Amino acid sequence: MAATAPWRRTTATVLVTVALVAACSSSDDDAGSSGSAADGASPAATADTWHRPTCEVPEAASAEVAATPVPGVATDVDVTSFDGTVIRAHWFPVAGASAEAPAPTVLMGPGWGQPGDTNTQAVGVLGALNIASLGAAGYNVLTWDPRGFGASTGVAMVDSVDFEARDVQQLLTWLSTRPEAALDTQGDPTSGMIGGSYGGGIQLVTAAIDCRVDALVPVIAWHSLGTSLYKDDTFKQGWAGILSQVAGDSVDPHVVSANTAGTDTGVLPQDEVDWFLDRGPADLVGDIAVPTLFVGGTVDTLFTLDEDVTNHALLRDAGVPTAMFWFCGGHGVCLTDPGDPQPLQTAMISWLDRYVKGDESVDTGAAFTFVDQQGALHTADGYPPAAGDPVEASGSGTLELEPDGGAGPATIPAGNGELLAGLVAPITPAPAARAVSVAVHVDEEAMIVGAPELTIEYSGTAVDGVRPTRLFAQLVDDSTGVVVGNQITPVPVTLDGESHEATVPLEIVAHRAPAGSTLTLQLVATTPAYGQPRLGGSVELTDVHISLPVVTGTSPLG
Repeated sequence: MAATAPWRRTTATVLVTVALVAACSSSDDDAGSSGSAADGASPAATADTWHRPTCEVPEAASAEVAATPVPGVATDVDVTSFDGTVIRAHWFPVAGASAEAPAPTVLMGPGWGQPGDTNTQAVGVLGALNIASLGAAGYNVLTWDPRGFGASTGVAMVDSVDFEARDVQQLLTWLSTRPEAALDTQGDPTSGMIGGSYGGGIQLVTAAIDCRVDALVPVIAWHSLGTSLYKDDTFKQGWAGILSQVAGDSVDPHVVSANTAGTDTGVLPQDEVDWFLDRGPADLVGDIAVPTLFVGGTVDTLFTLDEDVTNHALLRDAGVPTAMFWFCGGHGVCLTDPGDPQPLQTAMISWLDRYVKGDESVDTGAAFTFVDQQGALHTADGYPPAAGDPVEASGSGTLELEPDGGAGPATIPAGNGELLAGLVAPITPAPAARAVSVAVHVDEEAMIVGAPELTIEYSGTAVDGVRPTRLFAQLVDDSTGVVVGNQITPVPVTLDGESHEATVPLEIVAHRAPAGSTLTLQLVATTPAYGQPRLGGSVELTDVHISLPVVTGTSPLG
């Protein structure tokens, strides 16, 4: 349901601000320092193995584009898209750029529900790249209001390859006519794309169909709305409700109807599932052939790290230059030390300079960089890093399927300056009062990076109903009382009174566990992050086994 206008404006602004905008790149004949994947994964491209494919301007995007300047706003122009939808674009050329001295361009997409950025003075939250910082680095900037949002017409189709991606194709064609914009060839601007969340997804779907995009840096983007908002057929009600409210009225009816169905029953009709599976990157990522730096948030509870890992692996295995950088942020709240934000900003600008400007002297850094809960950055030659011996633990217990005592909501400590803190606190996991708990003892210091593996043997019953039968699993850092990465994972269970066994990968985490420290695995019945499952009855967990992935071969950054 749509919220009141003042609330919607406030929430949307916060959502966009947290989507720390990324830099982008252009392709050349050098892969930078993409590195190689460990554990037998296909190696990433190197300077000797990767060459930019020849780009031919797509026929659908080669026709002249109708564009009308907006009266009274020198930066704005209305670009007519393929189906007559009017896309409001905002153009900020580098000072002094001209036909004689054109500059490369960055297309910067906004978050869900938002118009394109027009603030040329902002410095950027935590150093995020924006119009000012990109201009200072020598890039023209083109932002736009996606269809259905801001001053653009049409209906938001959730980064559809058939709609929003074709809108960006029109923008690229318009851009190629600007005298200030450098060109690779006629009709093909020297350009990259940046942006977070919705502005990250549009990069992936656009690059899949238009080779004129030279490189990408999607920040806190997603792979599939099926795995992010409907993981294991479990409705992520907390974030779905927020996104539905922020959307406003000019969205496809599926956005509203899916949220209503999920809230009412905990499950989605198959036609709704199919519609959302057809939106965003998913299989299209396999068609991307340009250098891409994926930036993920360790505490992102909407688009968890698994989304970035999946996208990254598709490009890496195809021999496309790619790297991955995890920071403490995203769609969530950082409850641990976020560390220094500057290395991420440096990495994004370096990627941009190396590939968009084609500066082969630029060091793009490690193939994989991540932050731990103490704010320290670590690097590896690829993802996943080489595996060490896992940390394991077992236990058992009985869990009553009751609504109270679940995992969250979190209480945000006083003084936490995270902009999303107030918004996401009600849907952020926290240690549960009602849980089956398993103590995990760490004898030697361990770098835990990846998806813990949970195996349970169980039997149980639940009352009749349409809601799914689910448990939820989370890891708690006993030294801080914080759920690791704020992550919680749905665990499908069959509650028919018979004995069953299930093995489930938990959400990916990055955690440095000191020698002698402990973590606690909790299995719970409810969490505000997901829709309430079927309750009543209980589950007898006769064996609970957790295996935490320990990696070796990482190095501290700096």
